[in-house]
Amino acid sequence: MQPEYADVALHDTLPKLLLHNAAGWPAEVAMREKEFGVWNEFTWSDYRDRVKEIALGLAGLGVRRGEVIALIGKNRPEMVWGEVAAHALGCMTLGIYHDAMNEEVAYLIGYAQARVVLAEDEEQVDKLLEVAETAACIEKIVYFDPRGMRKYDDPRLMSREALKAEAARVEAAEPGRFEGEVARGRGDDVAILCTTSGTVSNPKLAMLQSGPFLAHCLAYLRADPKLPSDDYVSVLPLPWIMEQVYAVAQALISRITVNFVEEPETQMADLREIGPTFLLLAPRVWESIAADVRARVMDATPFKQRMFALGMRLGLKALDEGRRSRLADWILFRALRDRLGFTYLKSAATGGAALGPETFRFFQAMGVPLRQIYGQTELAGAYTIHRPDDVDFDTVGVPFDTSEVRIDNPDANGVGEIVARSAGLFLGFYRNEEDTRKDLREGWMHTGDAGYIKRENGHLVVIDRIKDLAVTSTGTRFSPQFIENKLKFSPFVAEAVILGHGKPFLSAIVCIRYSIVAKWAEQRGIAFTNYTNLSAQPAVQQLLREEVEKVNATLPEPQRIGKLVLLYKELDADDGELTRTRKVRRGVINEKYADIIDAIYGDQPTVHVDTMITFQDGTKARIRTDLVVANLGAWRSPAHQQAAETAQEEG
Repeated sequence: MQPEYADVALHDTLPKLLLHNAAGWPAEVAMREKEFGVWNEFTWSDYRDRVKEIALGLAGLGVRRGEVIALIGKNRPEMVWGEVAAHALGCMTLGIYHDAMNEEVAYLIGYAQARVVLAEDEEQVDKLLEVAETAACIEKIVYFDPRGMRKYDDPRLMSREALKAEAARVEAAEPGRFEGEVARGRGDDVAILCTTSGTVSNPKLAMLQSGPFLAHCLAYLRADPKLPSDDYVSVLPLPWIMEQVYAVAQALISRITVNFVEEPETQMADLREIGPTFLLLAPRVWESIAADVRARVMDATPFKQRMFALGMRLGLKALDEGRRSRLADWILFRALRDRLGFTYLKSAATGGAALGPETFRFFQAMGVPLRQIYGQTELAGAYTIHRPDDVDFDTVGVPFDTSEVRIDNPDANGVGEIVARSAGLFLGFYRNEEDTRKDLREGWMHTGDAGYIKRENGHLVVIDRIKDLAVTSTGTRFSPQFIENKLKFSPFVAEAVILGHGKPFLSAIVCIRYSIVAKWAEQRGIAFTNYTNLSAQPAVQQLLREEVEKVNATLPEPQRIGKLVLLYKELDADDGELTRTRKVRRGVINEKYADIIDAIYGDQPTVHVDTMITFQDGTKARIRTDLVVANLGAWRSPAHQQAAETAQEEG
């Protein structure tokens, strides 16, 4: 039986839904935020009052319908209030990732011509003032956290208290202005400018209309129902489309309580306190949790290590047989779920990038109801999901009831481009008709992803980006992403990049998971000074070699990794090596690390590195080291050698 949700045809904008909830359930808790160790609660009437205050304050500043309001900050109630307030005035909102570098912030604000920016705190204000010359359109910066702001003297800055005073002035002069503005909103208004992941260039801005976006979120709720009594913990960045779905739209439709953690560093502890019923985490977070669990086992007593191994063995065996192991639950999983804060989970999801089947199986065996979702910003986020009784580790599930998926130009195996449409299909890219025409054709979004539909169950299988599918010079086809996900199941591997397109064999550039490898080294008395020094230790080189060889044993012979290099630093979105959702920018990797790649395929045993790296705080450090190119021998197998020789003769 489906829960009763708000009528999104009648309440077809976020502000209309808010007024509906505040009128019907004024004292019901809508949000919680942890601050100074205390969970503060906000009811639906509190939510409405804060949104009204911000909206009228913005109106007093001369903000007009159809303008763009930018928001930058961590996940805070104020960021959601500011977004809904902007929509109440008929404005479009542009969320910017709180850790975005100055260049990206300047580009986005300048491109959208946002006159007013809502900022969380001093850190974001500093960033905005630094880019103000490039983004000359900025006229007002409203900040919510006053700590550290007394030293500033800039006419563009405005505190929340000053905005509140402006709101009181507008309310006194025009009673009912807020409610009137909300009533003027229409479902076909463009409400959200959502940044795409931008794997090859600057992000594009997808235009999402209120009505279609809410209709799509309602379809998601039919596939994965939520109740007002449920709790959700918001940890993924609010500018990401899926956090817009969960923390903003679905919360307004279903009245689920959204909880905001104190800081990103405290998110797991805060999550345990809440014990959420629903959870959405990026693949890298699930991978990190799985790695942390296995790292903690390394510190445990021999008895506990044996119990963990037994529990996992029983759990995975039961999972393969389509059941749950009571014994595994008793000796391991019940306590583990409680430790992680997963005891009350009804549904957990992962999306934004692929999650390896091994990690997926790990959590399913634990009893975490994890499901894969798949979608794009342009289609209002996810439009496929596993049903609770129909989870396939190799797929991303089936479409929602208002979504359709087809495969264009399939090959003999049925693999082709994934093309889709949903109730939340975007209107186009903001100020970018060329890319709109390229990606949006006859009402269908051409995703650029390769995949196929399983005949036996109708599930969608996503292989990789079409442009990333690769072929070695010997004719071996492979998906870099598939092998990378296998490597990242290791607790010692944080990131991996598989190379080999047009080359005689596959190789890997690997980034160690510093916290866990450091613990491993300390237990063995291995001295090191920093990330670069640790990754260069012979024992660490051997450890990672063994981890790669474990993965090689599971791969077809021609797809095995022949050479391995441990990188001297972590891949970083700030350096352009990853997107904000942690997808590898392969073009950047190939260009930036060309000398390392040349060494791998040039039979050099080492490659010298002398470079500067910039940290997030702007400080720089010089890195001078020699990277070892480990030869795993996999590419020298007789079959592979013969294929290489044949290809060379034919060439």
